[in-house]
Amino acid sequence: MQDPKYVDAWGCLLRLQSRVVARIEEDLKEEGEISLTWYDVLLSLENAPENRLRMSEIADRIVLSRSALTRSVDKLEAEGYLRRERCSHDERGAYAVLTKKGQGALAEARPVYWAGIKKHFASNLTDADISNLERILEKIPAPLSGGNGQNQSLRGIRSA
Repeated sequence: MQDPKYVDAWGCLLRLQSRVVARIEEDLKEEGEISLTWYDVLLSLENAPENRLRMSEIADRIVLSRSALTRSVDKLEAEGYLRRERCSHDERGAYAVLTKKGQGALAEARPVYWAGIKKHFASNLTDADISNLERILEKIPAPLSGGNGQNQSLRGIRSA
């Protein structure tokens, strides 16, 4: 029995994502920039109101692995890319807050990140292809909802 077309498309999407992420990670490393996981965390903070989020909010926004999030945040804090602030309304909770140094690291890594996306993902796509791809992918999360019961767009975080 042959797999349905949607299974083939799903596998293609997963393989593409894995390969592109690995190549962009290599590019960042070769240029001496922060890792893609760190970029992902810092970008989520940069796009948040007041550049701060609770850990659970970061986990909901990041694109890459959630499994090492606490360890990554600890390392980002040790490097001075973010700091923790206590929550005034919840003594047990804390916010991760993007620092100037973190903003600088994002700014330095951004050109490498964007070039990697262009080289490893978009180089053979026309503007029309990209628009069509976005339109197609935006159809997928319509029936999916986040933990808050609201539909979440794939466009939630720009690569700024």
